[in-house]
Order: sequence, then C-alpha cells, then structure tokens
Amino acid sequence: MIEERLVIGAADGDAEAFLYPPGPGTFPGLLFFTDLFGIRPANQGVARRFAQAGYAVLMPNVFYRFGALPLLDFEFKMGEERSMQRMNALFASLTNAQMERDAPHYVKALLARSKGPKIAVVGYCYTGAMALRTAAVAPDLVAAAASFHGGRLVTEDADSPHARIADVKGELYFGHAIEDPTATPAQIAKLDDTLKGWGGKFQSEMYQARHGWTVPGRDVFDEAMAERHAQKLLDLMKRTIA
Repeated sequence: MIEERLVIGAADGDAEAFLYPPGPGTFPGLLFFTDLFGIRPANQGVARRFAQAGYAVLMPNVFYRFGALPLLDFEFKMGEERSMQRMNALFASLTNAQMERDAPHYVKALLARSKGPKIAVVGYCYTGAMALRTAAVAPDLVAAAASFHGGRLVTEDADSPHARIADVKGELYFGHAIEDPTATPAQIAKLDDTLKGWGGKFQSEMYQARHGWTVPGRDVFDEAMAERHAQKLLDLMKRTIA
C-alpha cells in the first residue's frame, strides 16, 4: 500500500495530509475527514481499506489550526480534566465558517491526484457536518457525501449543517448511532424532513451501535456495524464516482 505525505495550502495555513492510492496511476477520489481526535493509526487503517478497494483516499489534518499531528498525544479519558480541555480546544479550532473555507482546498487537492471530474467525501463524528458542508460549497465537484455518527447536524443556529442541504447536488448518506447524545431522535427527524423536502437522492439509516462505532480501538467500536458502514460507503462510491 502506497502512503504519501502531503502539505495542502488551506484557508488559514498549511494542513498535513496523507494520500493513499491503490497503486500507480489515477483512481476515483475519496476525501476522508477524521473524527475529533484526528489522524492516527486506527483511522489510517480504515482509509487503507478503502484505498485497497480502488480509491485514492486523501486524509487531511482538518484541525491544523490547533497544531501538527498527533492531535492527541496522551490517552484520552472522558471526563478527565486534561482530556476534556483537549477535546474542547479541538472543537474550538474548527468553526462552521472555517470548515466551509477549507473544504474547496481539500477538494481541489484531491482532484489534482485522482481520476474523474468529481469526488466523494466522508466525515465521522464532528466532521460529518464538514462532509455535508463540503458537498454544499463545491456542489459541482462532489458527487456524494456521507456522514457516520455525525454530531450536531441539526442545531438551532442559522448556519446549522442541515440548512446547507439545499445547496447540495450530489447523493447524501447519513448513518446514525442508536445511542448518540449529539444526534437525538428529534434532531434526526428534523434532518430527515429536510432531506425529504430537498428532492435529491439520499439515505438516512440507524445503526444498532454507539456514537463512534466505526473507529477500531475505541471502547464503542462495533466490528459488525463497522463492516456495514464500510460496505455502505463502498456502495455509495460505486454508484457515484467509480
């Protein structure tokens, strides 16, 4: 498996990135946004899985404003003071507006190294919203966007992620966790109502898993549901960019 380290000029600085192509040549592109804890071996392994299926996978450090990799250089423990301070700092380092300003840079960087006029994008946890926003700010370049255990997709703010659906032209997929305080049944219902009124092609499904189930090594990891997520994303890419 080929691994290339890149530097991408984003809106407010340089973002480290990894590119995983299946081999020499060009392939359909997948833009992979990590969860809040950033690029690390666990999600790099997931990226390699998609690369082995025939896709050029670009994984940028979307939290570059916070700092260089690794973003988490100690064992995270929910509720522990240092861990919560780091989590809050990462949240604060990437606002909604910054997501939308950075997204076109990542899309263009991947298009320069991949095959086809359009790409797919996937986001996990905090960046599920970023995947949706990317599809909205680059509608002619994003054929599909997927969010897995995406949080805060529906808020009361004027710039709520779900408010951007109207600007999307590609296919959308949302995989929700049955246990997720960041995506309540009421919020999911509002998201689904927005999707139904949008008129585009979409899927919005529940997984019998807890928030964060896709990431190996976490206590919430669910192997069977993680495999389902992988197949759903592969199916989406086969329909839209392969």
